[in-house]
Amino acid sequence: MTEIKFLDNAQIAQVIKLLKIAMHDLPDPSVTLVGKKFKSPFLVLISCLRTRDETTLPASERLFAKADTMQGMLKVPVSELEKLIYPVGFYKTKAVRIHEICTDLIERFGGIVPDSIEELLTLKGVGRKTANLVLTEGFNKPGICVDTHVHRISNRLGYIKTKTPDGTEAALREKLPLKYWI
Repeated sequence: MTEIKFLDNAQIAQVIKLLKIAMHDLPDPSVTLVGKKFKSPFLVLISCLRTRDETTLPASERLFAKADTMQGMLKVPVSELEKLIYPVGFYKTKAVRIHEICTDLIERFGGIVPDSIEELLTLKGVGRKTANLVLTEGFNKPGICVDTHVHRISNRLGYIKTKTPDGTEAALREKLPLKYWI
């Protein structure tokens, strides 16, 4: 059996440097653009309820032009929310989820988006990736957003050895220097 050789932090720094160079001319992900444009943890959270990156920003902009507050979104009927966010995958479920999250934020958090992973995870439909996105893009706090790609690449590079995205996030939080988290 071949022994896995793990990368050290100096090697991972070089990998990250090369990735930044390779991605220099690529556009920012949509949720990053929402964070930069609207500077609102709430709008970052709502924009995370999507599927494909190319549909996120246009759908978010249509929605936020109609309502950009929790109270405003609750005034928009679910059927209209569906039309505003279409063609986002599962748009009918996500329109309902927007109302649920807005209600929950108002009732349990006084209309303020929490800035901790633990509290964000209590919101229906919010998983670890979304919670980390809200921290990084909405609050400019360190977080590690692990999707399938981060999970696979981190393991294939031999930087960590995990079986699940949640395990990857935990391993990266332990090993990856904080300056690379966001």
